[in-house]
Amino acid sequence: MERLWVVDFGSQYSLLIVRRARELGVYAELLPWNRLPESLPPEVKGLIFSGSYASVTGGPPLPESWIGQRPVLAICYSAQWLAAQGGGGVAESYAREYGPAYIEVCAPQSKLWHNLSPRSRVWMSHGDTITALPAGAYVTARTDKIPYAAYEVPDKQVYAVQFHPEVAHTEEGEVLLRNFLYEICGFSGSWRAEDEIERLIEELRAAMLEGEAICALSGGIDSTVAALLVHRAIGERFHGIFVDTGLLRAGEVEEVLAAYAEVGLPVERVAAQERFFSALRGLTDPEAKRKAIGHTFIAVFEEAAKRHPDVRYLVQGTIYPDVVESGAGVSATIKSHHNVGGLPERLALTIVEPLRLFFKDEVRRIGRRLGLPERFLGRHPFPGPGLAVRILGEVTPERVHKLQQADAIYIETLRKHGWYRCTWQAFAVLIPQRSVGVAGDQRVYGEVIALRAVDSTDGMTAEPTPLPYEVLLEAAQRILAEVPEVTRVVYDLSTKPPATIEWE
Repeated sequence: MERLWVVDFGSQYSLLIVRRARELGVYAELLPWNRLPESLPPEVKGLIFSGSYASVTGGPPLPESWIGQRPVLAICYSAQWLAAQGGGGVAESYAREYGPAYIEVCAPQSKLWHNLSPRSRVWMSHGDTITALPAGAYVTARTDKIPYAAYEVPDKQVYAVQFHPEVAHTEEGEVLLRNFLYEICGFSGSWRAEDEIERLIEELRAAMLEGEAICALSGGIDSTVAALLVHRAIGERFHGIFVDTGLLRAGEVEEVLAAYAEVGLPVERVAAQERFFSALRGLTDPEAKRKAIGHTFIAVFEEAAKRHPDVRYLVQGTIYPDVVESGAGVSATIKSHHNVGGLPERLALTIVEPLRLFFKDEVRRIGRRLGLPERFLGRHPFPGPGLAVRILGEVTPERVHKLQQADAIYIETLRKHGWYRCTWQAFAVLIPQRSVGVAGDQRVYGEVIALRAVDSTDGMTAEPTPLPYEVLLEAAQRILAEVPEVTRVVYDLSTKPPATIEWE
């Protein structure tokens, strides 16, 4: 299978380059600069070198032996490093460029700049700048502040830019990347995540010839799709375990189990609500609550796992951003591991991660091809500890029920007005701070519900969704009228950062 290698030198945008390539139909992988193989395999048809937080004078080295073997798109730091090593010049700029800038194309005949406007907006993020081109290079774009915004070295197949084509702020970045991938590297653009299903199933079947597999399921897209793939591979030797913590949203247990039944996924429901509420009794510190939930979940899951005598595999819904952010790098689909996710080391199970090379949107497409219903695929992200991290203060059955009611009203209102699918994540939070209100002719002190809705792509950053006033007002009025002992509703306008998406 043809592939693109993206070498990461520490840029905050490195993983985004991989996403952009895959969106254009090219299978791409991210490789850390300090763990590169010595040679390029034949299936690698092109290379993209990322930017970096570092300066050329003290930053990581590029793989010089690869230069000239494949077409290279060098971005920002990498463009500067190659210029310096090739006999050009790089210095700290007196006109540093951070944020938007306008480039003028100097070489419209270049394949990289085919179909790009003569002048367009790009996104800059660099303090150093190229002061002289390397040997054999010619300039292809400039800005009003820097003369060498982009250059090419034809003899070495190097295409270098001092801006970030991968970010949305660069107006024609997708066109430039498409030119590099298709016209320069010669990729076919035929890769689709959902076309990998049969290969994944065959690899799982070959790696899991004997023994049973278990998977903790609660309705998350990633773990559900991973479980479906394993079930298709090994059939009745797969066992899904759904731990009912009592901390899920209203009607969620029934909804999730119905979706599993619809696609034929065998799942055992373990009712453990009382154990979780007992473990949470009296706890108000967020970290203490998380630990109590984690320990209880491990105990319940282990008990359920022991009911299957020949369990050898633990299926997990690890996806590509998880792998990259953990520093684990790229490795095989199945690996031996212990004590993953806090599970006791004595279980000594082999971890199965069939989705560890896929992004969230790709996982959804795989799930759609596997037959998961749209109502399931379109569900918003939900935290592992459940509503416990959306209830500030002590978690009790009564407070969970109160939040379930408020959250259900909020989500129902968003669906009614078409906003549920227009926001990345929306939910209600129960705040223990008492607020004065009026019930009938009586002065009362009730609790506060905060409504949260954010726009994001991967949860790393988020902006508050600009919900219409009328939608918020309708949700608030219903919550105040229908949820007992709630006297105030507010809307959270915090961005991430500095806030987090969840409140705890």
